[in-house]
Amino acid sequence: MASSATDDNPRSVKRVAVVGAGVSGLAAAYKLKSHGLDVTVFEAEGRAGGRLRSVSQDGLIWDEGANTMTESEIEVKGLIDALGLQEKQQFPISQHKRYIVKNGAPLLVPTNPAALLKSKLLSAQSKIHLIFEPFMWKRSDPSNVCDENSVESVGRFFERHFGKEVVDYLIDPFVGGTSAADPESLSMRHSFPELWNLEKRFGSIIAGALQSKLFAKREKTGENRTALRKNKHKRGSFSFQGGMQTLTDTLCKELGKDDLKLNEKVLTLAYGHDGSSSSQNWSITSASNQSTQDVDAVIMTAPLYNVKDIKITKRGTPFPLNFLPEVSYVPISVMITTFKKENVKRPLEGFGVLVPSKEQKNGLKTLGTLFSSMMFPDRAPSDLYLYTTFIGGTQNRELAQASTDELRKIVTSDLRKLLGAEGEPTFVNHFYWSKGFPLYGRNYGSVLQAIDKIEKDLPGFFFAGNYKGGLSVGKAIASGCKAADLVISYLNSASDNTVPDK
Repeated sequence: MASSATDDNPRSVKRVAVVGAGVSGLAAAYKLKSHGLDVTVFEAEGRAGGRLRSVSQDGLIWDEGANTMTESEIEVKGLIDALGLQEKQQFPISQHKRYIVKNGAPLLVPTNPAALLKSKLLSAQSKIHLIFEPFMWKRSDPSNVCDENSVESVGRFFERHFGKEVVDYLIDPFVGGTSAADPESLSMRHSFPELWNLEKRFGSIIAGALQSKLFAKREKTGENRTALRKNKHKRGSFSFQGGMQTLTDTLCKELGKDDLKLNEKVLTLAYGHDGSSSSQNWSITSASNQSTQDVDAVIMTAPLYNVKDIKITKRGTPFPLNFLPEVSYVPISVMITTFKKENVKRPLEGFGVLVPSKEQKNGLKTLGTLFSSMMFPDRAPSDLYLYTTFIGGTQNRELAQASTDELRKIVTSDLRKLLGAEGEPTFVNHFYWSKGFPLYGRNYGSVLQAIDKIEKDLPGFFFAGNYKGGLSVGKAIASGCKAADLVISYLNSASDNTVPDK
């Protein structure tokens, strides 16, 4: 009887393939494995971690990708708690001290209305514009609000509400520092969906944000206040001891070597591969192992330009992806430099400095610099300052591809002007991301529509990653966890033979 049962149900544990071992894929795999599923992660590169890439060398620790993250998404806190990484979290010293360059000099970014009124970052006219925005933008006037199909740029949206100077000296450096893009190249609806929705609901961005915050506070009145106080100090950005890769390294360790296949580019994916109407599982073939592996669901986190290279079939019929639009990716170079502290005449305490694109007229060519060893003193010996500088983006694509020597000169020049760094850096490291970030451009709605179509047409196939839901590490983790939830729900339905063919 035991043999008969085995024959009837040869594989009781469901299998899931995750394509891509970036943080979204690893988070998805970890959640699936935690639910008792058999998970295999396929990664085309020779390392896991994706855009989380930390290096330790000669007493220095630096990140060549994402440098910090936040707990804005609930999935992030849940993952960190489950992995036991709370003790390894590092919170930057003076992280709320951030600077933006104006007229060639770094100015402290105001963090409250009083500081804004005193700041030289904005003119008196722009300050007045900000103060009166709630009165100028009322929801009662529908002409003030974008319609559902708006493809308005981030720059145009904020200029309507706050004026050109706010775009030039607040929005431009912010999007440059977070996505290496410029305000005119980004879709407001897809880059800042929360603010886009605030305008739809309230008209005024400021009034809407205040009302939403007040509503959120009221919702929390029934929660445990002690727990809230306990977590209060953890707001804001953070990293981990050893750098951001500590997170993905821990996820890899939890998954185990047998479940993580490196240098395994996925070549084919076949749904219902035997061609029968009753077959609902997938087969997957990777580069170094030509034999196929059967799985019950697939989570795709590989970049979209790689997804197009995979041969996908549905019940023996090719499933072409020619309807998937091209996604533009932004190139960026990351320069790590160190200077003797005695040679930096105007060091700034805080998180870092952002450079608006308008400041190129003052000879500044970088996007911004993080004060890495100022934030995390253990990242460099006590006699050195360690800086992480970003170059390139949508406005300087060619510059991102420049040689290490040319970029060293540019970074040294900018740090001399901004911080008074004298002489040459004592250490230089250059890492180039040819495809640093997917660009949430004005046509990005068509990309999301294509992704939805693929998921609807292919049962048990789900997308996750930084091209779906946001660029930040936290949003990538949330994307992976949500995809895992969809897989779990799908497989629960499949076990009852209730999954409809799409």
